[in-house]
Amino acid sequence: MALYDQAPVREPSRISGMTSFGFLRGLSFVNSAVFTGLLVAWSVPGLAGEEAVLGWTHGLMWICLSLLSLAAVRRRTIPFWLAVVVAVIGGLGPFAGSAGFVVAGRRGWPRKRPSKHGGPSKPALES
Repeated sequence: MALYDQAPVREPSRISGMTSFGFLRGLSFVNSAVFTGLLVAWSVPGLAGEEAVLGWTHGLMWICLSLLSLAAVRRRTIPFWLAVVVAVIGGLGPFAGSAGFVVAGRRGWPRKRPSKHGGPSKPALES
């Protein structure tokens, strides 16, 4: 067997861990908690500084979560409908994304990936 016949062994990249179903689910729940804090800071007079910090945190987390969700769809670690819920609805109400992860989990996500070589499938990366 020639040296070039063997498939190279690749280590999982950082992006594969950041696009895993478990990581995105956790990030979605953290974003929901930040958004809850933002709602509290908005409703209590005199918390303008906290409101600004929580607002920026929620906004930046939403952008990161949206980009990572799009990458996860390409890697087939989350379904397309869940990425749409996270990216489109998540900017105004991140609770929808968190609920979407719960629904997807009950529907059997993360799914097992088929092997490229026709062998037994390996589970999708989970963190």
